Amino acid sequence: MATDTQQQVLPRPFLKWAGGKSQLIPQYRRYFPKDFQTYYEPFLGGGAIFFALCSKSAILTDINSELINAYLCVRDKVEPLINLLKVHQDRHDPEYYYEIRSDKTRGNYLSPNVERAARLIYLNKTCFNGLYRENSKGEFNVPIGKYKNPKICNPDLLYAVSLALQNTQILVRPFEGVLSDAQGSDDFVYFDPPYQPLSPTSNFTAYSRSAFSQDDQMRLKEVFTKLAKRGVKVMLSNSDVPFIRELYSDFSIHTISASRSINSNASKRGRITEVLVTSY
Repeated sequence: MATDTQQQVLPRPFLKWAGGKSQLIPQYRRYFPKDFQTYYEPFLGGGAIFFALCSKSAILTDINSELINAYLCVRDKVEPLINLLKVHQDRHDPEYYYEIRSDKTRGNYLSPNVERAARLIYLNKTCFNGLYRENSKGEFNVPIGKYKNPKICNPDLLYAVSLALQNTQILVRPFEGVLSDAQGSDDFVYFDPPYQPLSPTSNFTAYSRSAFSQDDQMRLKEVFTKLAKRGVKVMLSNSDVPFIRELYSDFSIHTISASRSINSNASKRGRITEVLVTSY
């Protein structure tokens, strides 16, 4: 049962996610469309834009079945999920982390599995930089992070997120699936794909086992264009590189200041620019 303090907690991402947009929302707000009925986010990740918009109607999708399972469990099974996370919180240490990480449990994502959701959230809160990375066998392989007291279980936040998700559809599907739903000016689609690498040596596009290639970026642009031609309001974020600027040169391109924190070389972390593309 939700506590009284839950009423004071605003929904926000319950997972750390590489490329999460929480810090960029103040810059994004001026570009959000003023009027729409249904919100679509085909690369769900941490869901920061969804939580910022608090849309009454939304279809949230991702190809990562483990991620979608976690969202479904927060929405539909938040009480048992919190109970399991409390166990992880109590037992957390390096030995326990690697024991849980080595768990090969996989299930049918059509049936939300609380144990898998709790495992994903636990690993996300305790692994290095909150990265989601799988090896070629689909096994999570990120090492433990250096956190003194990670907050693995946050009941008030999970209750707030569960409430925010009640009127959403949450599905495992590729980004092209949005074409079957978004049809006109009442729809707003936000694409936050794995970013085009800034250079050949900065290729961190492995969103799951499959990297997001330049060909994928071009397929995404085709979907963006089809939606725009229907009158759908479409927004997309990506790297500020010539390839992306040329790809979306027929649309409005806005420059966003961002912070890059994931780099093995500390001297290469800092402020960079990204692009925000809009069809309207």
